[in-house]
Amino acid sequence: MPRKPLIGINADFRAAARTTPAFAYIGEGYYQNIIKAGGVPVIVPPQVDEESAHRVLDAVDGFMFIGGADLDPRNDGFMLHPSVRPLNPGREASDRMLMAEIAERRMPVFGIGVGHQLLNVQQGGNLFLHLKEDLPSAVPHLDLQDTNHRHTLDVVGDSLIGRVYGDGEIRVTSRHHMAIDEVAPGFRVTARCPDGVIEAIESEMIDWFAIGTQFHPESDAASALDIRIFEEFVDAVRDSSERSSETADTDNFHLVA
Repeated sequence: MPRKPLIGINADFRAAARTTPAFAYIGEGYYQNIIKAGGVPVIVPPQVDEESAHRVLDAVDGFMFIGGADLDPRNDGFMLHPSVRPLNPGREASDRMLMAEIAERRMPVFGIGVGHQLLNVQQGGNLFLHLKEDLPSAVPHLDLQDTNHRHTLDVVGDSLIGRVYGDGEIRVTSRHHMAIDEVAPGFRVTARCPDGVIEAIESEMIDWFAIGTQFHPESDAASALDIRIFEEFVDAVRDSSERSSETADTDNFHLVA
């Protein structure tokens, strides 16, 4: 039986309030879909120490970044737009540190929502800060009264997203007001909303499996097709782990010989 890969998942963070202590947390859909896809989720609270973060990444085979509030554009040299509701600063600093190390290691990674945006920004892309102003012709991508708001998707056939969804009309759960503007070098767009807003990117680098979805395949309104994205990710992590093990075994053989 194939070994189940360990998948790190970052956690969100809520600061202490008057009646509640500070706590880290994660939506059930993220870790349950990793379990269903054959992986073992390892929840990672915000890390402020690089050595600790490196130890975490030494222990896991792949990593998934969850959704959440907004990246603070000031961390990338832009002004803070009034619509932006930044992530907890500790979580954002941790996420950025982890993503940079994951990119350095070429560890398989899957970013959802703000995780997708962080993947693009960390690799040299940038973001629209508010779709209503930057792309006024865009359809609504956020409904504050409906967390399972859905819209249609146009996918590129020769891609992971195309393999998952195939032909026909596709609808996905979407809840964001920021989105990718310029795509990072080494990545390509593999899904858009019909209004042109980027909804998925994938690495074109042969040595790095990396994918991001602006939409939320982990949501309660997810379809069986949405869940297949997690299966593709876990399979890619397993394949990468097995190749690394084979390389290590070969190196050890040469050392012994």
